[in-house]
Amino acid sequence: MNEKILKILDQFALDAAVVSAERYGGGHINETYLVVTASGRRYILQRINQYVFKNVEGLMGNIAAVTEYLREIVTDPRGVMTLVKTTAGKDYLTHEDGNFWRVYDFVEDSICLQLPETPEDFYQSAVAFGNFQQQLKDFPAHTLCEVIPNFHNTADRYRLFREALAADVCGRAAQVRDEVEFALAREEEAATLVNMLAAGELPLRVTHNDTKLNNVMLDARTRKPLCVVDLDTVMPGLSLYDFGDSIRFGAATAAEDEKDLSKVWMDLNLYETYTRGFLSACPGLTQNERDMLPMGAKLMTLECGVRFLTDYLNGDVYFSTHYEGQNLDRCRTQFKLVADMESKWDDMKRIVKECE
Repeated sequence: MNEKILKILDQFALDAAVVSAERYGGGHINETYLVVTASGRRYILQRINQYVFKNVEGLMGNIAAVTEYLREIVTDPRGVMTLVKTTAGKDYLTHEDGNFWRVYDFVEDSICLQLPETPEDFYQSAVAFGNFQQQLKDFPAHTLCEVIPNFHNTADRYRLFREALAADVCGRAAQVRDEVEFALAREEEAATLVNMLAAGELPLRVTHNDTKLNNVMLDARTRKPLCVVDLDTVMPGLSLYDFGDSIRFGAATAAEDEKDLSKVWMDLNLYETYTRGFLSACPGLTQNERDMLPMGAKLMTLECGVRFLTDYLNGDVYFSTHYEGQNLDRCRTQFKLVADMESKWDDMKRIVKECE
């Protein structure tokens, strides 16, 4: 075993001596290890990526506050991520080399899916994230740190887009006139949700902001959700952000960088499946929130497309790319999804009403 890892683990209040610590999982952000002690108990050790997350103290403060709140609500200990304290009683360890480490209890008798194997799996992910919203509906979201400032401030995303368009540092603007026109035609509508929040028409909520299926732990026997994981991006926001982003990638019929746009649309059946699961688990949404669910799906998709287009104009400096023009392909799939949602708008609103 790695001596450095062992020395780090010695500074956490584990139940017994460590017998193994091996790299674990396929995450791209944090360095993760599966730890086993002499008692057979398992833990997850992670090095927090401080290049992605600049404010580790704020991030860990958010996680500690939310998980401690949830622990008072859940009956199954697997129903919430559990931080293991350091021997000094802290929620994370600041190592002498400047890195930050944390330990969680391993969620036993669980499975994690990268993609849904059946529509029921997608439904259960909606239940998981809807339940996350419901459990935290009375949590004072304003007390949380904004880990990534202006993350879903769509109006600000447009500001950055306009700056990239004006600078045109790579001389690419002339090649993307159709995409630019599509984005600018929807700029005013893009601020709908942030304007409603500012006007007090939508409540500030605790949002997860990374609502992928692989961030849901399912019971290995029942395949029902136990808890949501990867809480690094938990911060104040709107319930519509989490719902909308789930639809953006979960109800899409093709990959995010699909070149053949004829393969790209929003599957209304999957939209209905997720909406039904989300609303069934989250009866505490306000009427305005329920009414704006289609707008959440549309604007999260539009915002993502604008971000891809901005990065393409800037020379692909934010999102990693594997081939020339990948960000432009990503932008085009998102805009195709937006256009498809607009063509199905009445159906999207009808489905919400039927699921209420």
